[in-house]
Amino acid sequence: MNPPTSTSAQTQNRKADHIRICLEEDVQCQQVTTGLERYRFTHCCLPECDRTDIDISSNFLGKSLNAPLLISSMTGGTERAGIINRRLAEIAQQYKLAMGVGSQRVALEKPQVADTFAIRKYAPDVLLFANLGAVQLNYQCGVDECLQIIDILEADALILHINPLQEFIQPRGDTNFRDLFDKIANLCSKLPVPVIAKEVGNGISATMAEKLISVGVQAIDVAGAGGTSWALVESERAETSLQRRLGRTFANWGIPTAECITSIRAQFPQIPLIASGGLRHGLDVAKAIALGADIAGLAMPFLQAADVSETALQDLAEVLIAEITTVLFCTGNRTLYQLKRSDSLHSIQ
Repeated sequence: MNPPTSTSAQTQNRKADHIRICLEEDVQCQQVTTGLERYRFTHCCLPECDRTDIDISSNFLGKSLNAPLLISSMTGGTERAGIINRRLAEIAQQYKLAMGVGSQRVALEKPQVADTFAIRKYAPDVLLFANLGAVQLNYQCGVDECLQIIDILEADALILHINPLQEFIQPRGDTNFRDLFDKIANLCSKLPVPVIAKEVGNGISATMAEKLISVGVQAIDVAGAGGTSWALVESERAETSLQRRLGRTFANWGIPTAECITSIRAQFPQIPLIASGGLRHGLDVAKAIALGADIAGLAMPFLQAADVSETALQDLAEVLIAEITTVLFCTGNRTLYQLKRSDSLHSIQ
C-alpha cells in the first residue's frame, strides 16, 4: 500500500494539474460570456491627435504603470510554475505592468518551494501582489502567515482570493467559509499593505463588494464569469463521478465580468477596481476601462505565452499595448482618463 500523500504534496500536485489542465483542456465557459461583447465603441473618423499623443499610462494603489494591465494570479509551487513566474515577472518589469502570483499556500506548507514565488529580483519596480485563499483564514492561516507570504514576494498588496464554488467541487476542498468577514476585518487592520478581494471567475456583486469594503478591503478584482471555468478545471481533476458531474453542471455559473464592473462602480465611484475574467485582448481591456475599471487583469493569454517563450510574452505585451492605443486613437481620446469620461462606449443590446 502506498503511504498517504502529505498535504503539501497534494497542494503541489494540484498546482501542477491546474497548469496542465488550463493549457491542454477546454475549460472555458461556453454558455456565459463576459458581457463585454454587448458594448461597442463609436468610431471617431477625425480624432484630432497624433499617435504619439496617446498616453495609456495608469496609476493603481499609488504606483504608476505604463499600461493598465495586470498579469493576473496564476501559479507557483512547482519547477514549471517557477519558470513561468520568472518569465512573467521579467515581462512585467520590461513593460512596467502589475503582476500577481498564484496562491502561496503551498509555500507555507512547503517552504522549499517559496523561491518559485520570490520574483522581486526579476521585477524590482513592479506593482506585485501576494496571494492567499480567503478560506485559509479558517485553516491555520492568520496575520503571521500573511505577513510571511508578503515578505516572500516583497509585495505591495495582498490578494485574498475567494472561491467557494471551486473549493466545493475540488477533491478535499476547503469548504468552511464561516465568519470570514470578521477575520478579513482583523487582517485588514493589521497588515502593512492593502488587501485586494478577488474572485476566481464567478464574479463579485455590488452587494458583496459593499460588505468587503466595509470590513477594510481596499480594492476589488471582480474576476467575473466568461473566461476560464474553475468548476470545469476541477471536474477534470475529479476523483468521483459526483465531482465530475458538479463541475460540468456549474461550468457556466457566475456573474458576467461587465455586470460586475458596472454595478460595483455605480455604487463605489472611488474604490480601486480591477476588471478580470475572460479578457483576451486589448479591446476587452479598453471596454473594461471605459465601463469603470482602473486596470484590467489577464491570466490565460499570459499563461499560454509564458509557457512558450520570453519572445512570445514580449509579442503579447506589444500587441495588448497596441490594441489599447488603437482604441484611444480611434475614439479621439488621448488618455484613459478621457476614455472613462467620454461617451465613446455604448451598449448594442
